[in-house]
Amino acid sequence: MSCAIAGVSFKNPVVMASGTFGFGREYGALYDINKLGGISGKGLTLRPKAGNDGLRAAETPSGMLNSVGLENPGVAAFLRDECPYWETLDLARIVNLGGNTLEEYAEGARLIDEDAAWRKREGRQAVDMIELNISCPNVKEGGMAYGIKTEIARGVVREVRAATKLPLIVKLSPNAEDIAGMAVMCQEEGADGVSLVNTFSAMKIDIYRRRSVFDNLYAGLSGPAIKPIALRMVHQVCRAVTIPVMGMGGIGSAGDIIEFIMAGAAVVQVGTYNFVQPCAGEQLVAGLTEFMRSEGIRNLDEIRGIL
Repeated sequence: MSCAIAGVSFKNPVVMASGTFGFGREYGALYDINKLGGISGKGLTLRPKAGNDGLRAAETPSGMLNSVGLENPGVAAFLRDECPYWETLDLARIVNLGGNTLEEYAEGARLIDEDAAWRKREGRQAVDMIELNISCPNVKEGGMAYGIKTEIARGVVREVRAATKLPLIVKLSPNAEDIAGMAVMCQEEGADGVSLVNTFSAMKIDIYRRRSVFDNLYAGLSGPAIKPIALRMVHQVCRAVTIPVMGMGGIGSAGDIIEFIMAGAAVVQVGTYNFVQPCAGEQLVAGLTEFMRSEGIRNLDEIRGIL
């Protein structure tokens, strides 16, 4: 079940998605998270963020909506408080990095890179790669997400690539005008891989209060409802690029993982299912192992991109 992305080893393809697993401590109290292939930590920004006001999560048929607003402690606090714990983990450790300006993105990447270089000199390691979240609003250009237009996103990828020597994965928004073209651009700018899809922009209305349930009006839709669309997008991107792809969107079973791998994904990320089943990671790894045994699959490469 193992594979490697840009020299980073994953013992299996099950990675916990950013924003659904914290930095691993809480789930680590429930099961041995070292059974996982990797974790993508809570999304970070250069400075701490308080997140959105009002309701932050709501159920919807076959999924959930979230309007957390990237509440996080900031890059410096993560490096100081969480990296000592990450040093103890035996899995791929991925920092998810966001920002509202090019300068914030680049400075955040530079600080993470400097910390990784310092730990390496000390014979330690806490971060294996950066996952660049380009779904953040570009505050200098009217608030449109960086990940919508390919040429605007290019500037962010280029700046961050120049700021770090760590392997770089770019997390793509499903709201991109041309998601395959966006992935090709990431490859052109030196990204080591892409991950997709992030949440879909969605809405829920309180018909009794006659208003959106979220102060922010719109929220991000995730869960089983988006899986068929996410799977289609992952397949399209895998056909367009030669760099590895991390697939995600509504995964809740070993069969779902197999679908994404057959579509071409190198590894998958599991998000919303962690809220349904707190021991999702352990369950999915076991289910995937059993599926491979029952189907006579000796190596995931036998079925990866088989379509």
